[in-house]
Amino acid sequence: MKSLRMKLFLFLASAACGAAFATTTVNVPPGDAVATFAGGCFWCMEGPFDKIPGVVATISGYTGGKTANPTYEDVSSGRTGHAEAVAVVYDPKKVSYEKLLEVFWVNVDPTSKDRQFCDSGSQYTSAIFYHDDSQKRAAEASRAQVERTKTFKEPIVTRIEKAGPFYPAEDYHQDFYTKNPVRYQLYRKGCGRDARLKDLWGDKAGH
Repeated sequence: MKSLRMKLFLFLASAACGAAFATTTVNVPPGDAVATFAGGCFWCMEGPFDKIPGVVATISGYTGGKTANPTYEDVSSGRTGHAEAVAVVYDPKKVSYEKLLEVFWVNVDPTSKDRQFCDSGSQYTSAIFYHDDSQKRAAEASRAQVERTKTFKEPIVTRIEKAGPFYPAEDYHQDFYTKNPVRYQLYRKGCGRDARLKDLWGDKAGH
């Protein structure tokens, strides 16, 4: 259900502008809200949020840069300033933004600048892109809490920035973890993602 609704959002957003990748906002149904997070490869960020009751859809895309309508190849070059990110469409009556922040933190390495696990470059930064003042306050409070309670020595370098244009990634990136499960699991293991998350977060890692 989440996957089907996500594809509907992508279709409506693209059709409204007359071309694929021409949208700069996520089409959110009335009563729902959107949160945007960057945590390295967006393939690995969809699944943890999709498991949360109240999350309607996750959309992989590009944000934080200055180039309009970037392609995956553009972003991968590291020259556009965009980060691979996920837009999380959710029902605030069923799940809070604070809960989404909790899920975000335990799925990233917040001590690594312009890198996540085996992937390096500004496109693999970790960041929270807030959409209003309430999200900004919550994001800053959550980072402060992580800084107070963290069990690792390195400083937190995860960025908190105002959300800007968001461009949905190409269709083959959407729901990659469900469409290509073997390749996805090989990537996670080969990149050392799960091992590093376990080192950082213990039993909370990946949840």
